[in-house]
Amino acid sequence: MLPKVMIGMLTYKLTATIWREPEGYVAKCSELGVASAGDSPSDALANLKEATELYFENAKALGMLDDLEDVLTGEERFTSVLEVQATP
Repeated sequence: MLPKVMIGMLTYKLTATIWREPEGYVAKCSELGVASAGDSPSDALANLKEATELYFENAKALGMLDDLEDVLTGEERFTSVLEVQATP
């Protein structure tokens, strides 16, 4: 799922990963490291969108939006499943 986030007149497409945990669902934006939770996948995604918008507001207030430009405007993004083995 790629939620769109508005900043002024700009729209960015970001990656959201959602998974189930015992208490509910967690959604995380891998580009920014922002996460949120909810009772359903759609709640978690809506809460992530709100958390991401707040992240951008804070970044703007701190003068850090330019630091995010490469992450936000990169053309190539790949999402994949990685299987690894670990000793219990």
